[in-house]
Amino acid sequence: MQNDIILKADSIVKYFYEPEKFQVLKNVGFEVKKGEFLALVGKSGSGKSTLLYVLSTMDTDYEGRLTIKDTLLTNKKQNELAAFRNEHIGFVFQFHYLLPEFSALENVMIPALKLNKKSKAEIEEIAYEHLKLLGLHEQALKKANKLSGGQQQRVAIARALINEPSIIMGDEPTGNLDTKNTQVVFDIFREISKERGQTIIAVTHDDDFASNCDRIIELRDGVIV
Repeated sequence: MQNDIILKADSIVKYFYEPEKFQVLKNVGFEVKKGEFLALVGKSGSGKSTLLYVLSTMDTDYEGRLTIKDTLLTNKKQNELAAFRNEHIGFVFQFHYLLPEFSALENVMIPALKLNKKSKAEIEEIAYEHLKLLGLHEQALKKANKLSGGQQQRVAIARALINEPSIIMGDEPTGNLDTKNTQVVFDIFREISKERGQTIIAVTHDDDFASNCDRIIELRDGVIV
């Protein structure tokens, strides 16, 4: 594999079995380069969120091969996948999933504390720097439930960045945001991919968001069009 290819999906096939057997993904294959900002688009039911969950290693019930950072992840054990995800993949969902009683800073620290490669003091400092990058350092000690929706989503991005993952995966990361905050989040992602060489793969319904990405992959009925 060439050095600049960070993710490779080969002939990914996925079925749902309820209420009856249904093929959601049909031989989906593509490569993603390091530092690329990629949008996954398609109508509801096209398979884009299902594909993201396969790419993120959270869904392992598929046929085909998934390679990230030259590591074949297909058929690995759940605990190995969880460890790989925590170190190499950051997640930003439509809903921020912050712990409401924790401060913004504490929420950002959680994945790094789990990874356990740095001291708590170092992690706190890095978390604060990430909040600063996202213009939120003044809110660092505020409880998550006291922040606005746009601020909460930026805290979620800081949390996704804390372990310096190779890939950030977003599932409708701006889905709950107004136009202004959508632009803020887009600009943050753009800067991360350009300045830090981190890869972004985002599922989105937002045409403006998608059209400003480096590349769009459109799914229709489980096939790339």
